[in-house]
Amino acid sequence: MTETRLRPSPISATVDFAAEGVQHGFLRLPYSRDDSAWGSVMIPITVVRNGKGPTALLTGGNHGDEYEGPIALFDLARSLKPEEVSGAVIIVPAMNYPAFLAGTRTSPIDRGNMNRSFPGRPDGTVTEKIADYFSRVLLPMADIVLDFHSGGKTLDFLPFCAAHILPNKQQEQKAFDFVTAFAAPYSMKMLEIDAVGMYDTAAEEMGKIFITTELGGGGTATAKSAAIAKRGVTNVLRHAGIVAGAVDTGPTTWLDMPDGRCFSFAEEGGLIEAVIDLGDVVTEGAVIARIYPTGRTGEAPREIRAAMDGILCARHFPGLVKPGDCVAVMATVTS
Repeated sequence: MTETRLRPSPISATVDFAAEGVQHGFLRLPYSRDDSAWGSVMIPITVVRNGKGPTALLTGGNHGDEYEGPIALFDLARSLKPEEVSGAVIIVPAMNYPAFLAGTRTSPIDRGNMNRSFPGRPDGTVTEKIADYFSRVLLPMADIVLDFHSGGKTLDFLPFCAAHILPNKQQEQKAFDFVTAFAAPYSMKMLEIDAVGMYDTAAEEMGKIFITTELGGGGTATAKSAAIAKRGVTNVLRHAGIVAGAVDTGPTTWLDMPDGRCFSFAEEGGLIEAVIDLGDVVTEGAVIARIYPTGRTGEAPREIRAAMDGILCARHFPGLVKPGDCVAVMATVTS
């Protein structure tokens, strides 16, 4: 179905995307419910525009239990001035606002995972309606898209900025140039378990320069991870030429996720013991975790072994695991 045959988005913006200056407003999505018959979901948005130049779309809270992005973007929305900008900056600190308010990965309204709901539907669930608005309104405006992530409540990551390997090598190289500019402690050539329905994929298929992050996890932000996010978003705007000034560079270690051997999954539930920590280097076959059966004592734990040489870049965070949980992610060091 073409865009012209789709019904209009039910979301209305209280900001004028073409207006010069700074505007703080909302994306208003009607949502009738028991406690508010004619109520709406009010998603905060800031637009800063001044003259000609590229447009950056900056998003956090794609998953509601990941906080580095919202911290960096609420701070930027408060402090960025029009006279500092050449072009436009669109800031949405919490894309999946219902999930963000609930502190959950998915929406408490419809259980929707925002990052598996693209391109969305204007007549779908609340989550699908938000995804549709991004697909048809916000993404087409953007030249550069930065979407912040971390591990949420169930994963913990080395702090990295990432982009994907793409068929369009010019687009790919521009994305990795922005990853370099972000200047996280680690930089990743990222492989997704399943890219269907992702915001990343929607942006990349439109030809946008898309970068993302994984900055810690455990359902909280640290002083270090928040500082990485704040410095990184400023660096991205400087590299784009939207904000003046030199990129604040620092050392970064480049990592690669070459294939599916990167991922280790639990086949049985139980109590997990980490044998190595984030950043540790291991060889193929080394034990990286043990899972103890919890139904009775005296049972031997199941060992999780690395399927490749590399560095541990992510791990399961809670103390208990269920069958199918991702318990570890490996990557190779390339520089």
